[in-house]
Amino acid sequence: MLPWWMKWLLFICSRDGGRTMKTDRTDDRAAPHAVIDCDIHHDTGMGRIKPYLPRAYRELTDAYGNAVPGGDPRDGVADVQTLRQAYLDERPLACGILTGTNYGVQAAPNYEYAVELCRAINTYTVDHWLGEDARLKGSIIIPKQQPVYAAKEIDRMAPHPGMVQVLVSNGAFMPYGNRFYDPIYEACERHGLPLTIHAGMEGVGINNPMTGVGYVTTRAEWIFSRTQVMMAHVASMIFEGVFERFPTLRVVLQEAGVFWIVPYLWRLDQDWRGLRVQTPWVKRFPSEYFREHFRITTQTVELPNNANLQDELLRQIDAERTLMFASNYPYGDEAAQAAIWSNERDSLKRQVMGNTAAELYGI
Repeated sequence: MLPWWMKWLLFICSRDGGRTMKTDRTDDRAAPHAVIDCDIHHDTGMGRIKPYLPRAYRELTDAYGNAVPGGDPRDGVADVQTLRQAYLDERPLACGILTGTNYGVQAAPNYEYAVELCRAINTYTVDHWLGEDARLKGSIIIPKQQPVYAAKEIDRMAPHPGMVQVLVSNGAFMPYGNRFYDPIYEACERHGLPLTIHAGMEGVGINNPMTGVGYVTTRAEWIFSRTQVMMAHVASMIFEGVFERFPTLRVVLQEAGVFWIVPYLWRLDQDWRGLRVQTPWVKRFPSEYFREHFRITTQTVELPNNANLQDELLRQIDAERTLMFASNYPYGDEAAQAAIWSNERDSLKRQVMGNTAAELYGI
């Protein structure tokens, strides 16, 4: 049985006079109806990256294990061949963006060690993944706890044509609007790379608790708290003036929900009106900054029971402009994502499933 997104893609192709998506791996440009998956987790655990570490840190891991907060990450996809057989070749995928697994590096207090781990992850990704299949693109993992070194790692990796974004975890020790992070944003703008904030590492290591009242008890609470943290980053970046200082910066929000953004933007606009005197550098409505500078991925999307409400929420977030497909493979919930598109028009699907990401990432 064909997956849901292959069915509608074949339907679109049939309406377009039989035109089909490019599948030649030597040409990774996405056709107008090609699918781009913005979140595929390949395994970047210590077992993969250890050979890329300096000798001193290899000996450290021999003695103490991974030596980063959160322990060893859950396994992602082991290798390119496995990914091809289980996912890439089974779907009309023009491009998949690799997002790794080892985010604990961004919660480590030893930033010298974090620098070397990030270098190892990025070099491993280039050597073992990006050169093996032209459909695959990479994310630059950075030691965000030391922005000067993070910018140097961006400068080192950005010239590789397969690297299409910079990735940081949602968990952080201060909101992302703080000027502390400006060297990272300067480097992103310098190389024309978007910044992706990926859910994870909330309340881990040097990162702040995942809620304003402290740590939670269950995994369910932790997952739901991710939205709170993402909200804080969005407000911080807008009201601290990040997009006035860096007018071409684009930010992707991954795995912290989608439709919460609608009432949240209402509230930001409402409060901005009354508090403008405190933030004179914020020259436009927060919702305007959001629609220009932020993109959202479909995993994990909330599912309204009312189809009309779903349509209105998609309209409110300007989904044709801001929403991008992400499977979270191999962990995602494909059935949940299928439900959100069951009644949607083809033009919106094309934008969400590929065109918006193609524009953002220059694919």
